[in-house]
Amino acid sequence: MNAKAAELAGKSVWIMTDGKPGMENQCLGLAEALVALGGETPVVKRLSPGFPWSALPPQFWMSPLSTPDTDGNRLTPPWPDILIATGRQTVAPALAIKRASGNATFCVQIQNPAWRRDAFDLLAIPKHDGVTGDNVLETFGALHRVTPEKLRAEGEKFRPLLTHLPRPLIAVLIGGSNKQYRMTGAVTRRLAANLRTLCTQHGAGLAVTASRRTGAENEKHLRAALSDTPCWFWDGSGDNPYFGLLGLADAIVVTADSVSMVSEACATGKPVHVIELDGGSAKFARFHEALRRAGITRPFDGTLETWTYDAPDDTARVAAEIVHRISS
Repeated sequence: MNAKAAELAGKSVWIMTDGKPGMENQCLGLAEALVALGGETPVVKRLSPGFPWSALPPQFWMSPLSTPDTDGNRLTPPWPDILIATGRQTVAPALAIKRASGNATFCVQIQNPAWRRDAFDLLAIPKHDGVTGDNVLETFGALHRVTPEKLRAEGEKFRPLLTHLPRPLIAVLIGGSNKQYRMTGAVTRRLAANLRTLCTQHGAGLAVTASRRTGAENEKHLRAALSDTPCWFWDGSGDNPYFGLLGLADAIVVTADSVSMVSEACATGKPVHVIELDGGSAKFARFHEALRRAGITRPFDGTLETWTYDAPDDTARVAAEIVHRISS
């Protein structure tokens, strides 16, 4: 048993989220990185606080340990050795567990808790949030579940669906409108034209996946515009091919609206072209500018370029920091 495995051996791990997939996947990715170092399989706690607690900031929560999970169960001991949490609704319960354990629980919060930051053992916060401190580990972007092993396995699983497409194979990951960005009709028409250019001028094949945020009309337009190109467009049925597309692609085109999707694309080490949408925010601008300055991403304008970079490995870095701090 190596030193890291010895530090983690027998230590129980809880993941605590509000159940949002994008947030939960960050916790799962970190827990899986700990498992790879010798840690235990995590127990997932999905909180479901009732009103008014669901609407209140954490400093106003009373009896946070009575917060039920989605099955109606309350948080009870034995408390975990390591707690990985994310999301505003987990902040008060996470700190309550740390207190109830007599500070024995090593408490990790992913993203900025915005309250009592110094009470956590470790905070993993994207650099573009601008938060620093002795217990803060800055990351390029979002933590994730991308590993070489997962990409190989998922790539082999979905390879038969894409063997008819020419190379280079471009994975096209389309998000859409959110609080910061808008995927307008004009943006969609420009994207469709640029994707067609990949096929006509670069001989590329396209493997496309969209989200609910893309919007029905935008997706309909993209499907029609790409109908006569070498394109596979996921219809939403069966297993999600997302990791398979990342594993099989020669390059990736991804919309700018999701820090998680861009972070996952960059973790592959493959060329990542970012599709600009209307809108944005100062934090998103800092995130994308940092990736461009590091030579990791480039804007997407219908041109296919090839470059190399050292893929960020934030998830493994945070996992290693947990082991270091526990051993200290």
